[in-house]
Amino acid sequence: MKMTKFLLTLAMSLVLTNAYALETETERNDATKNELKREANKAVNRVEEAVCMDSDTECLKQKVKNRAEEASDAVKDKASEIKNKVDE
Repeated sequence: MKMTKFLLTLAMSLVLTNAYALETETERNDATKNELKREANKAVNRVEEAVCMDSDTECLKQKVKNRAEEASDAVKDKASEIKNKVDE
């Protein structure tokens, strides 16, 4: 009886371990693509902020807007990645 319980527990743990699957290639590629896109947008925003010739308040407003968009994009992408991991 103890041996069957042990085997059943072992089988269930192996099944549950395999049920938590890895990301598919497509999901991994999407995550990489999103990260590269975010990095490119961030670089463009930094250049725009560095060459800003408007008043200090206008430049600061642009900087805050850029940071908010970057944070929003990052949260959306991470939520999508987590959803993909959970769906597996």
